[in-house]
Amino acid sequence: MAVKKFSTDSSIKNSFKLSRGATSVAKPEAPTIGAATSTGSSTATVAYTAATLGATGTTFTATSTPSSLTGTGASPITVSGLTASTSYTFTVKATNANGDSAASAASNSITTSATPPIDIIYLVLAGGGGGGTIGGGGAGGYRTNFGGSALAVTKGANHTVTVGAGGAGISGGAAGNPGNNSVFGTYITSAGGGRGGMDTDSATYVLSGGSGGGGASYQTNNAPVGPGGAGNTPSTSPSQGNNGGDGNGNAGGTAFAGGGGGGAGGSGTAAPGISTGGDGGSGDANSITGTSVTYAGGGGGAAYALGGTGTAGSGGSGLGGNGGRNGLTATSGDVGSGGGGAGFNSSGNLQGASGSGGAGVVILRYLTADGTITIGAGLTGSTATDGSHKVTTITAGTGNVSWA
Repeated sequence: MAVKKFSTDSSIKNSFKLSRGATSVAKPEAPTIGAATSTGSSTATVAYTAATLGATGTTFTATSTPSSLTGTGASPITVSGLTASTSYTFTVKATNANGDSAASAASNSITTSATPPIDIIYLVLAGGGGGGTIGGGGAGGYRTNFGGSALAVTKGANHTVTVGAGGAGISGGAAGNPGNNSVFGTYITSAGGGRGGMDTDSATYVLSGGSGGGGASYQTNNAPVGPGGAGNTPSTSPSQGNNGGDGNGNAGGTAFAGGGGGGAGGSGTAAPGISTGGDGGSGDANSITGTSVTYAGGGGGAAYALGGTGTAGSGGSGLGGNGGRNGLTATSGDVGSGGGGAGFNSSGNLQGASGSGGAGVVILRYLTADGTITIGAGLTGSTATDGSHKVTTITAGTGNVSWA
């Protein structure tokens, strides 16, 4: 019996063959979501696995919930711009020339870390006291952590700054005007400088402050010595300043001398004689700006002796004002220093004004890489570069600073 053979020339054809020039119109399938991981206060990574069936995705995009922040790339994708201390989930989609896939399932929830603080080195100096009728003004309260541990402050938050003005000098027989407080945030508050004294007969002549004002001796009760004011008032640790020196004079009022105001680095000296004013206390040297500067010297005491032979005290280092003498006008303090006491003429009458206290200052030093400062409205200040650090010097006003 003959066996029938089948021809290899079967007419069966592949009906699924694409015609010449045809292209796929398929979109990619959704990726499989992997683990999301927080990588800081503003970033996270999102892992995924591309689909193995269907059309190929060429771009992969992760999207956050909330805020719909996105990132693209190979797994894991980095998503930036997140908010610190906030919880997020993510989805991933694939894209090719034909469009987007459906979104993947949501990832696990992550929480970004808190914004890291910025480390601050500060110098906060209050306004110096104005010189009085013969007593020198005390320097403004002085606080700094230069050379010690940095102060960690919160980025993105406002920090109050107030720069205290110096106390005005006087042109008549009275106590000098006190300086004004300076403030940096809730961390540091510096008391105003003590004012130069006139007369211990009146309790209104308060001499205490960041550094004390110099005492007087021209007193209506003819007492020979007027005590200087107490520094570091109100009390803080570390101390904000030092005491003023005592005044001196004779009971007849033919010779009298004021004590020197206290400074950040030392006490004012007592009047060494009945017609020689005490020197202002020394200031304190600080290199927070990159250059050593001495701040907050006390004002020198004025002096009078019948016939014009008195010797005025000198202002303390740190630009404390010099005391007046026999018709010579006292000089003003600078940068938180106390003003000199007022001078008298040869007849024992007040001649010329006492020196004004210097305005305070707030100086802030921080690494350039750690943040950028914003000096708010109401403040006068500027920022300079010192190597890897920025130094912001604020010289007047009240307002806020912040770092981003």
